[in-house]
Amino acid sequence: MSASLALAELRAQWNDVLDHLESHDRIAWIAYFDARLAEFDGTTLKLDFSDARKFSGGHEYSPARIKLENSLKASIQAVLEITIEIEELK
Repeated sequence: MSASLALAELRAQWNDVLDHLESHDRIAWIAYFDARLAEFDGTTLKLDFSDARKFSGGHEYSPARIKLENSLKASIQAVLEITIEIEELK
């Protein structure tokens, strides 16, 4: 896949990325499965967790996601064949 991947194309394959992530790092999958893909400029993917935070019941995974980000990036690389940066919308 090319580096000029659009957000809509990334969304279309996001479940494949999550399936790969779950099979390689279930903890990372738990931390990222409820992310909404908010923006993608071809270099940086911005993830939105605001919906998940509404119902978190005290389970805030932001600190863990920082440590698990490389697992998500590896799954994106494996499935989409692109290298990107990840940002979490605040």
